[in-house]
Amino acid sequence: MSKLNTKRFHSINFILWVYFLVFAVFILLLTWVFQMALLRVFYSREAESDLNSIGRQVSERMGALMALEAVSGELSDSREWITGEINGYIDQMQNEYPEVRVLVFNGTGELLYPALEGAEDAILEEVPGRELFSGIPGFGDKPGEGVSFKLSDDFYIYSARVDLGNADAAGEGARYVYISYSMELANSAFGTMQWELIVISVIVIFFALLISALLSSRLTKPIQRITQAAQRMAKGDFTVNFKGEYSYAEMDALAETLDYAKEEIGKSDELQREVLANVTHDLKTPLTMIKAYASMIQEISGADPEKRVRHTQVIIDESDRLTSLINDVLNLSKIRSGMDTLKVRAFDLSDIVSTVLERFGYLTETQGYTIESSIDRDLYTRADLEKIEQVVYNLIGNAVNYTGNDKKIAVGLHAEGGTIRFTVTDTGRGIVPEERETIWDRYYRSTDAHKRPIKGTGLGLSIVKTILVKHGFAYGVESEVGCGSTFYVEFPLETSLD
Repeated sequence: MSKLNTKRFHSINFILWVYFLVFAVFILLLTWVFQMALLRVFYSREAESDLNSIGRQVSERMGALMALEAVSGELSDSREWITGEINGYIDQMQNEYPEVRVLVFNGTGELLYPALEGAEDAILEEVPGRELFSGIPGFGDKPGEGVSFKLSDDFYIYSARVDLGNADAAGEGARYVYISYSMELANSAFGTMQWELIVISVIVIFFALLISALLSSRLTKPIQRITQAAQRMAKGDFTVNFKGEYSYAEMDALAETLDYAKEEIGKSDELQREVLANVTHDLKTPLTMIKAYASMIQEISGADPEKRVRHTQVIIDESDRLTSLINDVLNLSKIRSGMDTLKVRAFDLSDIVSTVLERFGYLTETQGYTIESSIDRDLYTRADLEKIEQVVYNLIGNAVNYTGNDKKIAVGLHAEGGTIRFTVTDTGRGIVPEERETIWDRYYRSTDAHKRPIKGTGLGLSIVKTILVKHGFAYGVESEVGCGSTFYVEFPLETSLD
């Protein structure tokens, strides 16, 4: 099975649907990664940093207040005032940081602060991991240095030993600041955010599919219209119109290009029919003449030498015409198909033009033509010599056929900057603007009737165009109706034959 049969095609609707869906999923994944992973990590680090900052602040303040407690001794008034200060400071911190709980224990794990009579058990029940405080790694090793760690996804814990100076080796007399940092509010917010992201993801995917469907429909509608028109044109209907009201420039440009292609294909189709008719006519006429004069020789002039020579000359001329027609068709076909490759080399263009002009010398002697020439000497160019010779011959022959009643022709060859400009001017009726492009077509016939002294096949200018296009040389025609025409070619200038 060929690759063409196995190749799978997808519609623009499907491709846009997939691309929009992939883009939406990619954006959502980035949002999920940022919101649910990176943001959580960032917030956890910030929470731990805040906990350490609060812990150091609380430890310093508690250390100062409990140092006063240690020196106050048994003075009840002083102890009550210090207890009130500590309780007040704890309340202040917990009001300022609602997610924080501050407790103070002694070395045996007994709750000292906040000192609320009869509420110790209730307070301790609300403290996460309180039973682990004495087993925290590094806990109490260095007085004044706190230790923080993650107890669970919901809590961080900070502990610091406050040495009052009267603690023994076992830690009796020391105080321990214990702070829990709750992440429950943040985790609740993350949970809410997660549900919101789920809802947003569903909405985004829905709208991505909806927008892709609407956009693909808007994109494919003009494409389908152009496709249908192209299918009609492929069946031979050249009345189709690709232009329309498109909402984007690319489709409008495509429509203009297809309209131009339609017009050119239509011209080619018309030209093909014209070529077929002209070739048929050009072949039929000489064949008819050959057959007729051969019959005349056989039946009438076979015994008359003078008539026989005249009749056989007609046969020879018509055979030459057939040969010329066939050769022109073959040459044009080979040049256009690329089979006839260019044999590029440097040569003297002045000499080639002069040589071709000599071949038209008989017209000045026998038919009253005047061929004026202005040729600069030693002008060299680089091209295929034989094909350029054919170009020169065809352009001069075309001028001979279409010049005015004065039978004047002017041929020029001059260097202009880095180029050589070759011109052939006739005094004919000129070419109307709308025909200046079509004169280069195969078998183009001017609307004017001419009696041509140079026998042609109607392919001369088409061969000229094909050769010059293959070389990449500039060419054209300048004409004014009633004042004649000037055909020109611009060749590259070479300094020598090297």
